[in-house]
Amino acid sequence: FWGVTESQHLVDIVNQTDLVENPDGEDKLGQPMAHLTLTRRWGTLDLFVLPLARARTFPGAQGRLRPGPLVDDRASVFEGGRWRPSAAVRWSKTFGALDLGLSHFHGTSREPRLSWAPSGDGGRLVPYYDLIHQAGLDAQWTAGRWLWKLEAIRRTGQGTPHVAATAGFEYALANAFGLGFDLGLIAEYLYDDRGRLATTPWQDDVFAGVRVAANDAHGTELLAGVIVDPGSRASAWSLEASRRIGGHWRLGVEARAFRARRADDPLAELRRDDYFQTELSYRF
Repeated sequence: FWGVTESQHLVDIVNQTDLVENPDGEDKLGQPMAHLTLTRRWGTLDLFVLPLARARTFPGAQGRLRPGPLVDDRASVFEGGRWRPSAAVRWSKTFGALDLGLSHFHGTSREPRLSWAPSGDGGRLVPYYDLIHQAGLDAQWTAGRWLWKLEAIRRTGQGTPHVAATAGFEYALANAFGLGFDLGLIAEYLYDDRGRLATTPWQDDVFAGVRVAANDAHGTELLAGVIVDPGSRASAWSLEASRRIGGHWRLGVEARAFRARRADDPLAELRRDDYFQTELSYRF
């Protein structure tokens, strides 16, 4: 995993995303690779050779969350072929209060463009995976209670060269209001210079959220936030919380809701797909 921001992870490009398991983009399919790490006084250098590309999974006809037209990931097209090797390199180092990472990826994009393919049943969306170069920067500066965060990329090969960035902060309150829990206040700005041509719905948006750690014996945690488009007022709300039960069990809950006022907004097709999910896991 590469990245420091909360609302999205632009520089995290090695592993393919599993959108069937979760729409937040944080569940991964994994990636066959050869990985070499060199640790020196001048920093840590990670080298990757990735022998094949995996297609991103999308929800099927009975699945959620999915766009109106069905995405046919079985018909995925790879510009260089599925077995064309990709390569990545990342250098990282800590300079006092600053954690810095620089990366470069060359090969098959993990984020496809979706092209319309007419068919007898009305049509479908076909994923197209371009050969790209992506340069990435991730940085986090710790200043007392403040964490200042930045992720930025420049990508070529996927249409017009473009730049995207996520930047913001997290402010920590220990023993908030004297009640014993830790509270983190998060704010981030999401930018993509492609505008409506972007492969994600986040082009000029604002994220605000809170992180709560109860500091209790059960490890109770909560993260809640919302991404808002200031222009269209569309929004995506999220809640994640978990708590241990006894010595082996953990209960988790997750909720998401979507709001869009305009029919042409990227989130409009999801406005009736709000959901609440519970998970009970056993650890041994």
